[in-house]
Formats: sequence, C-alpha cells, structure tokens
Amino acid sequence: MEIDEEKHIIELKSAFDSYSKITKESWQQIQSIIHFQSVEKGATLLREGQTAKYIHYICKGVFRTFFTDNQGNIYNKNIFLEGDFPASKVSLLKNTPSYFSIEALEDSVVININFSEYRRLIEENSDLKNFYIAYIEKNWIIEKEQNEISMVMENATARYLKLLNKRPNIEKRVPQHHIASHLGITPTQLSRIRRDLKK
Repeated sequence: MEIDEEKHIIELKSAFDSYSKITKESWQQIQSIIHFQSVEKGATLLREGQTAKYIHYICKGVFRTFFTDNQGNIYNKNIFLEGDFPASKVSLLKNTPSYFSIEALEDSVVININFSEYRRLIEENSDLKNFYIAYIEKNWIIEKEQNEISMVMENATARYLKLLNKRPNIEKRVPQHHIASHLGITPTQLSRIRRDLKK
C-alpha cells in the first residue's frame, strides 16, 4: 500500500493542534519518534498479553479493540476510525501486558508514536504536556465517563443512534456483529433496532 506520508504528517499535526497548539520545535521532536506502519485487514497492532509500546494514530482504516473472557466469549471494547488514537492506555502507563487486542477491520495505515520517548518529551516541552493533559481529559476521562453512563442509563436504540451520529459511515465499514458487540447487544437485537427505525 502506497503511503502519502507528507499528507498524513499534516493530519497528525492538525490532530495535535486541535487540543493544544504545538510549536515548530516540539513538532520536529515528535517527528523523530514516529514511524508509519501498514496493517492488513485482520492483522493485530497489539495482541492481548503483549505490553504496549506505542500510541497509534489512524491515517487510514478501521480498528477494533476487543478482549476475550474465560469462557472464550469475545467483546468489542471500542471501534476507531481515521483521526483516532487507539492504544492500550493501562499497558502503556503501567508497562504491563494489555488485557485487550487491537485488530484492523480494513487494510489500514497508522503512525506509531513511541510512548516512552513521548513521555520524555512531555517533561521537556510544556506545549506537549498541555496537549497530553487536554487529550486525556477529553478522551480518557470525560468520554469514558459518558460512555459508562450511557451503557447504564440509555437503551440500546439510543446508544445505536448516538454511535451513528458520532460515526455516520460506520455501518458501511464495520460488520454488524462488531457494531452489536460494541453496543453490548446481540446482532439479532441490532437487526430489530434497525428494522424498527426504518418504519
């Protein structure tokens, strides 16, 4: 797969700047700790039990994070598309094995950001620290809490509609059984919801 690295680097810079402006000097340092990776559909960026080393930025493609219980049942934790930063956050922060896997649902391209080097840069650059704080607050705290409340307080139809609002093209790119698992329902329940909404 041919990769337009210059285009994706600009997109990554824009993603950083959307949280907190990054100086030219800091950005040059960031570029020194990243590398591109092509990932085939069905391949994993991170396997359950491996210790995470990277934050991933999706340039092209779709990924799911999933885990398997003791009975062998598989559950989708999240679905990520272009512009997202999938990672096993606990594994990165604690340097421990990840409890979930990250799998490509399409042929994809990611930028891998070396986390240990990134943490070193945070200590040296206040603008990168500001980005890190803003990103964590929005995605690791606020959004996580909202998702947890949604799973308890909202019915499956409301959760499905919220997902479509956030990810308008997700049904064209992600198999229905993965969407159902992400919503905490069965594919049959999802089919019923979709049928009812079309009435």
